[in-house]
Amino acid sequence: MPTAIDTIGFIGLGVMGEPMCGHLARRSGKTVLAYDLNPAPLGRLAEHGVAAALPHELAARCQVILFSLPDGKAMQAVVAELEPHLKPGQCIVDTSTSSVAATREIGARLEAKGVLFADAPVARTREAASKGELSIMVGASDSTFAYVRAILETMGSDVSHCGPIGCGQVVKILNNMLVFQHTAALAEAIALGRRNGVPADKLLPIMAMGSGDSFVLRNHGLKSMVPRVYPERAFSVRYSIKDLSYALEMADAAGLDLPAARLTMERLREAEKQGHGDQYHPVVLEVIDPQ
Repeated sequence: MPTAIDTIGFIGLGVMGEPMCGHLARRSGKTVLAYDLNPAPLGRLAEHGVAAALPHELAARCQVILFSLPDGKAMQAVVAELEPHLKPGQCIVDTSTSSVAATREIGARLEAKGVLFADAPVARTREAASKGELSIMVGASDSTFAYVRAILETMGSDVSHCGPIGCGQVVKILNNMLVFQHTAALAEAIALGRRNGVPADKLLPIMAMGSGDSFVLRNHGLKSMVPRVYPERAFSVRYSIKDLSYALEMADAAGLDLPAARLTMERLREAEKQGHGDQYHPVVLEVIDPQ
């Protein structure tokens, strides 16, 4: 049985993790301990009552431990470090985006030891993370979802139970697959429009009033692709390649051919090859419509 929650741990204080941990500390009413290799976010979060602790200390003191890590390999490494110290009734919540197969293997292994597990990857932008308005997609048993839901609602405005362990990752990965494909399609429209006398700053606002409107058009398109500004410390080309590789891994396991997703991967890899790997992923426009 899970224990009452009075102390929560958080591992990984990067672009998304730092604001998520901050909201958790301010809104949960619980003691929050955190760990990151970089001391800078720990210093900033101390102002909100977050105390620094090492991973084994989190395992000893926290009923729930959340991760926000760069990829599945990092998640597996942290689980391996924590696992010898975890006790039945504790709960691990992975808000990173990780391989579905690896997520399900780790979840089954931990739950066999009495440790609860939920995959809860997050969607939307860095701005949404700073506002506490993320969409959080949860894969867990009904009882585990009920146990962690209030915690996740401190960081997200939409917390959805997608099914058992791994299903949160499925939904998040497919969401991102569509975003990357849509961004590439938008780049094609921008390229074709520009070559036919309609620049992007006119094309996209008008399309936003028609049936071609979308979240991607209004955010990735208008805010990044029209001004051709692709900041770092946003969702980069490298992160996009990582997430899309998980979708293609799922496709291979299911015996499905996804040619549109594979073409999008080619364009992302070309963007990385051209030196854009650390830039915001709408930089794929520079591959499709170089100026």
